Amino acid sequence: MFFEEKDSVEDELEMATVRHRPEALELLEAQSKFTKKELQILYRGFKNECPSGVVNEETFKEIYSQFFPQGDSTTYAHFLFNAFDTDHNGAVSFEDFIKGLSILLRGTVQEKLNWAFNLYDINKDGYITKEEMLDIMKAIYDMMGKCTYPVLKEDAPRQHVETFFQKMDKNKDGVVTIDEFIESCQKDENIMRSMQLFENVI
Repeated sequence: MFFEEKDSVEDELEMATVRHRPEALELLEAQSKFTKKELQILYRGFKNECPSGVVNEETFKEIYSQFFPQGDSTTYAHFLFNAFDTDHNGAVSFEDFIKGLSILLRGTVQEKLNWAFNLYDINKDGYITKEEMLDIMKAIYDMMGKCTYPVLKEDAPRQHVETFFQKMDKNKDGVVTIDEFIESCQKDENIMRSMQLFENVI
């Protein structure tokens, strides 16, 4: 009985995703920083990888792991998927993908920092805790693999986070707000450099 129900739910999901069609390219062009031609090329690639028109988390992780064969990108891909899945429905549509990509590749510094804050704010409560920052940092170190950082000590991500968090948590209340995050990033060259490194892993 349970399995039959599970199958019917999966069938419904499949039917819903099969029918997914992207918003008109003109609308996406207006909402993003891509030209119509670029959007057509991106859509072709997206449909090639995801014929149903949407990506679930497992597929996203599989695709993402191809870019980081030297490490384990599973956890980072999970966080990244949640940042792209803005309506939190468990799927990334072409529209979701384009809106995120547009910010990451062609957004202003402010837009990129807002997007990064959203990524670090894992539980989406409007604050970044030290634990959340550490989870993301560990995920990045895991993904980059031992060959990239062979001499790193086990506690390197924690030390990295301690330094960043102290700089960002201006009022020392144990959480970083979006204003603290943006102000710290814009004032600190090292953090901005890390942000560029972070862009490279997207």
